[in-house]
Amino acid sequence: MANPVVIMRNSAETAFIERFAAEKASLPGAAQARAEAFARFEARGLPSKRIESYHYTDVRNLMRSVAPAAKDAVAGETLKLEGFVRHGFTNGRWQGGDSSAGVTVQPLADAYREGLTPGLGMGQASDVVVDLNTAFARDGVVIRIAAGRHARLHLAFSENVGAAASILPRVIVEVGEGASLMLVATHEGPSGIVYQVNEVVELRLGRQAKVEHIRLNLSGDKAMVLSSVAATLGEEAELQTMPVSLGGEVCRHQVFVTYQGENAKAAIRGATMLKGNQHHDSTLVVDHAVPHGESRELFRTVVDGSAHGVFQGKIIVRPHAQKTDGQMASNALLLSDDAGMSNKPELEIFADDVVCAHGATCGSLDENQLFYLQARGLPRRIAEALLVEAFLGEVIDTVSEESLRERLAGLVSDWMQARAIS
Repeated sequence: MANPVVIMRNSAETAFIERFAAEKASLPGAAQARAEAFARFEARGLPSKRIESYHYTDVRNLMRSVAPAAKDAVAGETLKLEGFVRHGFTNGRWQGGDSSAGVTVQPLADAYREGLTPGLGMGQASDVVVDLNTAFARDGVVIRIAAGRHARLHLAFSENVGAAASILPRVIVEVGEGASLMLVATHEGPSGIVYQVNEVVELRLGRQAKVEHIRLNLSGDKAMVLSSVAATLGEEAELQTMPVSLGGEVCRHQVFVTYQGENAKAAIRGATMLKGNQHHDSTLVVDHAVPHGESRELFRTVVDGSAHGVFQGKIIVRPHAQKTDGQMASNALLLSDDAGMSNKPELEIFADDVVCAHGATCGSLDENQLFYLQARGLPRRIAEALLVEAFLGEVIDTVSEESLRERLAGLVSDWMQARAIS
């Protein structure tokens, strides 16, 4: 008789198993979805570099312990955005917000108890980090935009912890037929404190719905941030989603997009600025499951110090998804000799009438351009700042809201100014 297989678990995996056993009876609703998600985690464990999609971000090695759930706290000071209806979150818990015509906001726990099923935004994709959020999330909201209505929402997340803590919020957004939504989520946290975030946003777009989604990562410099966006697109729906990341010590932002209706479009863009020993991983899976879909992916990464950036993008074209148009590009600037970048764009095409392409570049600033600017009296650090701002500006300038574009451009400028005087 063969010896039974013994699964070797690290301390974090063991802690998750013990925590789920202790908490599952008190978790609100979605019992079956939670149990199935946790069973997948138990079978696989935390993803390690042996898993291809996690090769550059070994979560199993990086997460050696599980911080206790964050406690209630007073909301910290967060960014204010004019012209947006604000909803505040402290340590993942919804603190309420202003009302908006055609918009309903419901606590996640109440929606789960009423039978809402999480995870539909993942399509055919499966991910252990998302499974952990599905299993444990008790905080967050469900936002519904009525058919034909327009909304502008700011979700202001304050990670207000004084010691090691874990935060697992989930936001589910349902956008009705012909409705439009501009959704900005800002995440701010304290420096010098080791804490963990595992956040999932599900975007469910109905027929002809339009969503522009921006996630701004200003988390603390010791934070481990695992964030996921899972979107499903109905017929003729249009999605724009953009992560802008400056914060955190170890971050992975992943986007899963599934085309469920024909003639849908998605534009996935990202701007990342890294310094010190930061590590940031941007991973995309775009699943063209129906014909006549269009996708555009453009990511720009600036890496300084000993930081390391990662881009992994995969476009899947299913056998019957003819007339698909998919274009993907990742470009990185390395500002120091110790900076690193790993690019892995992929195409999986099972249809024959498609237009798809991908590309990646990685290099330093152009010395000829620097010389040109310095010859006109600019110090080298100022010249570098202008080139970096122009490099990232090609992504940031696609934001439709002028005041928000200016705010993001200001953050880039501040980052470069801090570098110039360091």
